[in-house]
Amino acid sequence: MEYKDYYQILGVSRDVSKADLKKAYRLLARKYHPDVSKEADAEAKFKEVGEAYEVLKDSEKRSQYDQFGSNYKNGQSFTPPPGWGQQNAGAGGHGNFSNFFESMFGGQAGAGMGGGGRDNFYAPGEDVHTKITITLEDAFNGAKKAIRRPSGSTETGTLNVKIPAGISSGKKIRLSGQGKAGMGGKPGDLYLEIAIAPHAHYRLDGNNILLDLPLAPWEAALGAKVTVPTLAGKINLTIPANAKSGQKMRLKGRGLPSKQAGDQFVILQIINPPADSKKAKELFLQMAEELSFNPRESLQAAL
Repeated sequence: MEYKDYYQILGVSRDVSKADLKKAYRLLARKYHPDVSKEADAEAKFKEVGEAYEVLKDSEKRSQYDQFGSNYKNGQSFTPPPGWGQQNAGAGGHGNFSNFFESMFGGQAGAGMGGGGRDNFYAPGEDVHTKITITLEDAFNGAKKAIRRPSGSTETGTLNVKIPAGISSGKKIRLSGQGKAGMGGKPGDLYLEIAIAPHAHYRLDGNNILLDLPLAPWEAALGAKVTVPTLAGKINLTIPANAKSGQKMRLKGRGLPSKQAGDQFVILQIINPPADSKKAKELFLQMAEELSFNPRESLQAAL
């Protein structure tokens, strides 16, 4: 009866973890799967790999194998497990597996493998994760994008993806069955994590959109009506007199759409004209002389 070193078959050490064991098995199962492998003895190796994994993945079977299988290899004396030496070549037998496997584990091991046929022994597909970057306009309005399938997907080419309106950075779009295919099992899914590219004018704060609005000093002092852009179109905004830099004005419902739509906040920023001409300098000097204004008055107590 030929001894089979299941650890050697899978190319792993005897203290291999379950995660690394599974990884090693999947690689070999793909390599030798008869439907894809070109090697002459692919089916025999595929069954051998499956036999090894069937034992080592199960803690109880692995313990039994480590105890009795190692002794069997080294010719040491040992107390045989129940069923040792019995053959199962009759009805219900599992001729796809080695005599060593049959003697060690009998019908209990083969029963969970659907008779050991290759069609019942498969590796499930794997999910694939990647990131895609979209514009803020795409996030606001929704869009349809053709994206290249990421590395790791079973198929190549492009995918048409629908970007829902109101999606935010960090959210994921799941494309069922578009991940990596397994061996006879259902393919995994493709997960697209959304990243929103920086915008030239707007910033995001959750579902809210922020916009800095430059104002001339006289617009802030006297009040004014100015045209303000939003992602849904421009609007006219009334600036109150004596407005201050940093003051926020809320445009309700003009943020990212959702069940509870965000808002757009317009942040006022007073911009002084440059004193780059004789006339401009004269006007600034006149203001300094005629206006009783000390911008640091609130700091007097600390000075």
